[in-house]
Amino acid sequence: MTIAASAARPKNPPQPALRVAPLSSTLGARLDGIDLSRPLDDAIIAAIRRALLRYEVLFFDDQILMPAQLRDFAAHFGELHVHPIRPHVMGVPEVAMLQDQWAIDDSGNWRADVTFIDTPPMACMVYAQDTPLAGGDTIWASTRAAYASLSQPVRDFLAPLIASHDFARSYSEERFARMDLGLERFAWARRDHPPTTHPVVRTHPETGLNSLFVNPAFTTRILGLSHSESRKLLELIFEQIQQPQFLVRRQWRRGTVAFWDNRVTQHYTVGDYAANERVMLRVTVLGDKPFHRPGR
Repeated sequence: MTIAASAARPKNPPQPALRVAPLSSTLGARLDGIDLSRPLDDAIIAAIRRALLRYEVLFFDDQILMPAQLRDFAAHFGELHVHPIRPHVMGVPEVAMLQDQWAIDDSGNWRADVTFIDTPPMACMVYAQDTPLAGGDTIWASTRAAYASLSQPVRDFLAPLIASHDFARSYSEERFARMDLGLERFAWARRDHPPTTHPVVRTHPETGLNSLFVNPAFTTRILGLSHSESRKLLELIFEQIQQPQFLVRRQWRRGTVAFWDNRVTQHYTVGDYAANERVMLRVTVLGDKPFHRPGR
């Protein structure tokens, strides 16, 4: 499949047409024929956005990017988020560093990024600076496909439900102490990020399709249910999302950029690698406040 792109800006040779190679029947595609370090015109950005909406997670291999170039590419898609806790590249606060104990701690945990704020990211982007010879793969799940496969009675039951999302579920006082970040810093971050709520079923603002919008990293409970009911229902939803037919797995290699729609995906890092073997740069693009519109 080819997405046609117009010529680049005058002083640069034209970018070739984007070539799209789907990676599964549910989600994921590799985009070839583009150099993200070069200026990109509006037609190419629009083509990438269309591919993101269609495939939910995109991969660009063999890229050579400076942190500021990664930031600038991400900025084509919206306002960028600065993480309140994670270490970032000096001079480029929008680019977080994923390495050492931070990365190891994130392994083995399904998550959608930064759902603890009122306007969670619409998309996230990770650039592989260094990768292990083997291990450290990431798996993405389509929460849109997981929702679509539910029976209508279950969809009807989930439709009006609201869930609480909390920064402290993943960024706990114990984690701060272990990383020697200082409990005062934890207190400030906790104060600035009180729990927020989002619908359990979210309507995508661009496609209009519904998806499941709870995740193990930040969702604490479903409001209006008992603690036992909430826990069991969340377990059922998480099990639904993590079924193999809704997943795509990617082995990282140096120079790969992954770009995913955080509104309709979750991801999981396989923790079979040692600290410092895997160094990634991450940028997040802010989105809008989640809402639910029945019918899709």
